[in-house]
Amino acid sequence: MQLYRDIVGAIALVVLILSLLTATHAWNCKEVKNIKNLMQIDAGQGHVVATDTNEIPYYLQRGFIQDEWIRIPGFVKHITVGPAGTWCVDRTDRIFKYLEGKWVHAEGFLKQVDAGGDQFIVGANMQNVPFCLKSSAAIGYKGPGSPLPWKQFPGSVKYYSCGPFGCWAVNKDESIIFMNLDRDCQYSGWSNIDGMLSMIEVATDGSVFGVNSVGDIYTR
Repeated sequence: MQLYRDIVGAIALVVLILSLLTATHAWNCKEVKNIKNLMQIDAGQGHVVATDTNEIPYYLQRGFIQDEWIRIPGFVKHITVGPAGTWCVDRTDRIFKYLEGKWVHAEGFLKQVDAGGDQFIVGANMQNVPFCLKSSAAIGYKGPGSPLPWKQFPGSVKYYSCGPFGCWAVNKDESIIFMNLDRDCQYSGWSNIDGMLSMIEVATDGSVFGVNSVGDIYTR
């Protein structure tokens, strides 16, 4: 479990660093201070969210002099932010969307969720089954009663992330796979990619980052 948390933290930190890069993409890294014990972090659309080891979620508020981590209500296992808004799953794999300062329950169960695609949502459940929620449903979700037509895909993935040029995933064997996916969850099928990774993330600009089982970081 600790290795998993370390890997998640490593790849998420890389994504955060990417969002802070200059226009020249120079690697000028600095320590993120004023917060400790983060378990998972996600960045998208210029926003940064995170959860700590107590499953407390946070939002990074940019300040003129200093940035500040603001606690978000509730307890979450995995949180994501992107074009489709802010979404999370809790320790029982229930899905929520953040609306008007509170978490609103959404039907379904996922262990991991990603909002980095073109306003659509993807995720994987405990059986490593991949799902997608089309953009109109993801953006339009306002609470119970709103349609949630989750679409199941073939294949098996343990972690799943999308960007402007497609979706990347890794399976339980640490194989890397890729698919093209549009806003209506129409897909091209999975393609195998050379290499092995334990975790993979796609940034807002389409850059792909990953870590392997010993924590080495790669970019594509």
